[in-house]
Amino acid sequence: MPALCSTVRDLEKLAKDDVSSLALLGRSVMHDNALTSRILRVANSAFYNKGINPVSTVSRAAVVLGFDTIRNICITAKLLTSLLENKHLSESVYQRLLELMAQSFQAAMLARMMMSDQGESLREEVFIASLLYRIGESAFWSLGGEQTEQLDKQLLATSDKIEQKSLIRAELGTSFTQLTQGISRSWGLGDVLTKSLSQPDERMPEIRCIFLANKLSDVMSQPNVNAEELHKRLSQAAEMLEISVEDMTKRIIHCGEVTHKLAVGYGAKAIVAYLPNTSDVLEHVDAPIEPTLIRQPNQGYQLTTLRQLTHYAVLKTDFNQIMKTALEGMLTGVGVDRCGVLLLSPSRKLLQPRVMMGDGAELLKQAFVIELDDPQSVFTQCIGQKKSIWVDTPTSDECKVQIDDRLVERFSQNGFLLAPLAVGHKVLGLFYADRQDSERSFEQEDYDSFTHFSELANVCFGVSMT
Repeated sequence: MPALCSTVRDLEKLAKDDVSSLALLGRSVMHDNALTSRILRVANSAFYNKGINPVSTVSRAAVVLGFDTIRNICITAKLLTSLLENKHLSESVYQRLLELMAQSFQAAMLARMMMSDQGESLREEVFIASLLYRIGESAFWSLGGEQTEQLDKQLLATSDKIEQKSLIRAELGTSFTQLTQGISRSWGLGDVLTKSLSQPDERMPEIRCIFLANKLSDVMSQPNVNAEELHKRLSQAAEMLEISVEDMTKRIIHCGEVTHKLAVGYGAKAIVAYLPNTSDVLEHVDAPIEPTLIRQPNQGYQLTTLRQLTHYAVLKTDFNQIMKTALEGMLTGVGVDRCGVLLLSPSRKLLQPRVMMGDGAELLKQAFVIELDDPQSVFTQCIGQKKSIWVDTPTSDECKVQIDDRLVERFSQNGFLLAPLAVGHKVLGLFYADRQDSERSFEQEDYDSFTHFSELANVCFGVSMT
């Protein structure tokens, strides 16, 4: 890691010197014969050398291919070399590191492929951002020692992703994503990587490519491929590139073949066994997929449910029945994909799920725990201001949404709705709703209806408690 850090910083300095960068680049790596050899082997590979004469020096390669390309070849070669030479690791931890490196390299190649219609400079930046997307996790496993071996055993004992992330946080006091963010800032790895980590749902093409490339690489690397997840990510990538799923499949298969060859060129034969055979994996794409249920707003159902809540206010109905009816009105009446109630913990420092309805409700209920340690968080604001909030773009800086890393991907990139759940003047928790699976945005009418349900439910709560 220190050697890689030094290389990255030296290259970033050179990138700012347009006059002497090429000559300095050659001299900066000349002392490392193994690195020079790898750079030239890759620069002369069929992937980069399109029929031109072979290059024999790093500075000449930079002239032919461009400084950005050679810089990233250098970083990639140094990263793979640094991690592959960790011979002090236990066999299990080293295998985990190889799997991680293979996924990162595959994701980098996929992201670069998906940016084929963009300029070379941006394509290279996307490649390196994807390659380093999990550098925090790589750095941890490369340390070796008792802590890595202990965490490795704990992770092998469960296949539940949520539980694994909890184990990581418990052991490290942070997440791998936060480690990567720290390294990215410390090493000056650029805005593209930083934004892809902090705002993964951003619609910018480069950020979207990094996100989808990592998702595709992850799902294709699993021992048992999730056909539904694979089809979903493949469809999203095809839609972004405005091509058919069939064409996208062909591109990924070709990219997979090139990835295997280039890994050998980098001297990283050890990771080849962990790279997926894309042609075999993508056979799963034709598996039957259950159609996503899209709940459209239903005015008639809204009216019926609102009348029911009004009746509850007269009868002083049970708290749980009021909550259930209000959520059903939001789910079916407003037409959301999922909704729920999050209640404050006794310390009022956590929001914890009480009832969740809709798509993936059980998974959401297991993972949806929100810490209220940020006064700028929309969750904190909703509780403090005692009024509903419409978060249009949850990952934007303007929203200042404080979200634990485990939850980032569980929020809809098209926004979500919040409203206080209160008895009298005391807020007990929040109502939550989004349209995650269908990827639809909310309209003003949807927000007004959601707010109406929450306000009437609060009236019922108040009456039932008197």
